[in-house]
Amino acid sequence: MTHQVGAEGYEVHDPSEHQSYEQIHATPEFAELRRRYASFVMPATIAFLLWYFLYVILSNWAPGLMGTQVVGNINVALVFGLLQFVTTFGIAWLYARYMNRNVDPLARELESRFTGGSR
Repeated sequence: MTHQVGAEGYEVHDPSEHQSYEQIHATPEFAELRRRYASFVMPATIAFLLWYFLYVILSNWAPGLMGTQVVGNINVALVFGLLQFVTTFGIAWLYARYMNRNVDPLARELESRFTGGSR
């Protein structure tokens, strides 16, 4: 990408960059790239939000269940809370793995095609 600063201090973009993006956007490979991305992100987001809201709902409307002692002073609410962190890291790991296998190769192919392999 070529960036220059104009007289007013604003960044000036090369108009050909916009045309390149429009060309990439019009390809079936780009549509496939977006489909692959959304096929992971949307279900993962919905699943995590449902899991998170289950925690919030149970904490608010089922305090007896959430206060149940599991081991020593560890109760169900603490286990749920810690599992939220585990779930977050798990989703991040799965996301990176999925993108590396399914999305990045196609993105690199598109980039190579439209930059002439110069990167």
